[in-house]
Amino acid sequence: MTADTMPPIYRFAPSPTGYLHIGNARTALWNALLAKKRGGTFILRFDDTDLERSRPEYAEAILEDLAWLGITPDRVEHQSARADRYVAGLEELKARGLAYACYETPEELEKKRKRLAARGLPPVYDRAGLKLTAEERAALEAEGRKPHYRFKLSGNTARWNDGVRGESHIETSSLSDPVLVRADGTFLYTFASVLDDIDMGVTDILRGEDHVSNTAVQLEIFAAFHAAPPRFAHHNLITTLSGEEMSKRKGTLSLRSFREEGMDPLAVALVAVLTGTALPVKEVESLEALAALLDEHIISRALTKFDPAEIRELSTRLLHHKPYGAVADRLAALGIAGEKAESFWLALRGNLHTLEEAKDWWAILFSQQHFGGDEAFLAAAASALPPAPFDELSWPTWTKAVSAATGRKGKELFMPLRLALTGREHGPELKAVLPLLSRDEVLARLGSARRS
Repeated sequence: MTADTMPPIYRFAPSPTGYLHIGNARTALWNALLAKKRGGTFILRFDDTDLERSRPEYAEAILEDLAWLGITPDRVEHQSARADRYVAGLEELKARGLAYACYETPEELEKKRKRLAARGLPPVYDRAGLKLTAEERAALEAEGRKPHYRFKLSGNTARWNDGVRGESHIETSSLSDPVLVRADGTFLYTFASVLDDIDMGVTDILRGEDHVSNTAVQLEIFAAFHAAPPRFAHHNLITTLSGEEMSKRKGTLSLRSFREEGMDPLAVALVAVLTGTALPVKEVESLEALAALLDEHIISRALTKFDPAEIRELSTRLLHHKPYGAVADRLAALGIAGEKAESFWLALRGNLHTLEEAKDWWAILFSQQHFGGDEAFLAAAASALPPAPFDELSWPTWTKAVSAATGRKGKELFMPLRLALTGREHGPELKAVLPLLSRDEVLARLGSARRS
């Protein structure tokens, strides 16, 4: 089996510093679904080397949010457990002259960047650390300074065939030598990620196009470790409707917010995956069916704005067609169960925006209710009520008889009956509601028990 025919290994590597938003959920879903489609492996790998900002509760939340979407990783890894591997990798690069110590503070580096900007020059690191003598390094360390380490780029052209962008290249001479490890000993994603990808056999990397410049750097680090690089693809980014960048610290577009609104997770997945592609956002029956549609070539290169209203509209459409079996457990959790639960769902689903609204309707229909109304009209309606059990013909039979008895038609006929039965001006078709009620329940709502 050749490398091209081996089952692919994809990964999603979030930092657990906040909740997933629709943008990084998009990356996770694309990787997970392509792995599913191609018979491969999907790794969830937490970039948690930043011990100050990473939180275990966020890692748990990411796992929970992915599960809500229907995604279960084949493997879960933590970069924080692999520090020894990164230390060994750094030592290997130092021994070969590819990693070098630098002693500037963040403030000093910022001053350098500002001076370059004032001269109209790109903010490329000047490799001052590479020019230090052993005596100068010793003097800096005697001051109490601790070094950070940078990778020495070749200055050559990095080339790759991007799965979305096609033939791509970047001159590494235009980039700063990347920091591999900070002065406090924490390793940066750019370096740790390459070692992880090598050790975990990652074959495909699909990520946002904001990582394109990282690709040039990482290709050189792969080469430094004599490892064949994965296939790279960079999808377009999506923004808020106002054009703002997505952020884990702005919760309005987090998966949590859509979950709390009662949105269908499949609707969230469909909009997240298909927004910004050549395919329209459309209804499909499952994640498997969505995976079958996907290929990197359908991804647009244009920046795309995300409209949360699309999720709400699609969620409602999906809900209207869900069979009872697909929602039975969730309905039972709301207290909707028993012999009438399925017929109730089929009667009500077309009028719901979220599944949670079904709880209110269950209470309306199956608790003792009397909403009142025009007593003379309701008395005539009670007298015209057909015998039980009710079926789909009972409603038109009944309304025809009530119309004949009262002379009412149209809204004047139907609205008082709707209000008497449900207490609401809008709702499901009453020909579907009537069979859910017993004759005694209908008479009680019409007030006949109170008049007898």
